[in-house]
Amino acid sequence: MGIYTRTGDSGETTTNVGKRVRKDDPLVEAYGCLDELNSFLGLALAQSSSKHTRAVIARVQKEIFDLGASIFSGQIPVGETNVKALEKDIDEIEARLKPLKHFIIPGGTKEACYLHCARTVCRRAERRLVAAKADRMMVKYLNRLGDLLFVLARHENAKAGVGEEIWKKGKI
Repeated sequence: MGIYTRTGDSGETTTNVGKRVRKDDPLVEAYGCLDELNSFLGLALAQSSSKHTRAVIARVQKEIFDLGASIFSGQIPVGETNVKALEKDIDEIEARLKPLKHFIIPGGTKEACYLHCARTVCRRAERRLVAAKADRMMVKYLNRLGDLLFVLARHENAKAGVGEEIWKKGKI
């Protein structure tokens, strides 16, 4: 199978269920955000030296791929069990961090920065799924995943001894 088919040259694509749709279809946009999210997760995985962080990211990457593959089929590959697993990860990581009392500026180590970027793409994918009126469980999963990516970024910085910059309202 060749990498190019020329079938998308007119601004349409074929979904994994064989349906032709415009490339600006809200579900195609959501799918693209999930693909971008998975790429940022790959960057975070490549940078992290934490065995636990790497295991979590590797699991999540597979779940995101499943989400993208199912976006047009209507079969939802994530459920309450997946959301509970994310919550368990969040709780375990947060227990090792200083309690958060202020907004923080994203930054720190390379690992943390990639996780912060993944978090923002995750939030965009979540918004795109809402706009596309996708299944509520997909939205719930991404909502919790964004939270997990935030605490993972904090964990990476804490592990490296990098402090968090607290956001202070300033004059523009």
